[in-house]
Amino acid sequence: MDDPATSSIQTTISSSSSSASVFSNYALISALIAFTIAQSTKFFTSWYKERRWDYKQFFGSGGMPSSHSATVTALAAAIGFQDGFGGSLFATAMILACVVMYDALGVRLHAGRQAEVLNQIVFELPAEHPLSDTRPLRELLGHTPPQVCLKAL
Repeated sequence: MDDPATSSIQTTISSSSSSASVFSNYALISALIAFTIAQSTKFFTSWYKERRWDYKQFFGSGGMPSSHSATVTALAAAIGFQDGFGGSLFATAMILACVVMYDALGVRLHAGRQAEVLNQIVFELPAEHPLSDTRPLRELLGHTPPQVCLKAL
């Protein structure tokens, strides 16, 4: 039978080594780096196009490149390279990536387009209308197919 003191020490050692493993987690680091690169690219691309710094690009969604697609693609690829492409963990990551990219193409893209139409309707309302001073809705929510595919490659 195991000694309770030895069991307690082993538990302490394993929990301290598991907390250090977060910083050496290949899949997590790959996903975070991909997200950071995609968001940074948006920041510099917006400066190039508009000649002004838009710090919202670091945290906002939508636009080119898709940080959501980059993140889940990097996660799935890292899991595949580390644990193999034939396992259930890679399959799970791949399905997650497909769902996220499908959402960006479908639901979020169309919600952004609806926001454009609604903002135009509100803009054309007379000043005395109760909704005329409504804050505009965010229009850049989703991605076009090229934006998703380019970052997924």
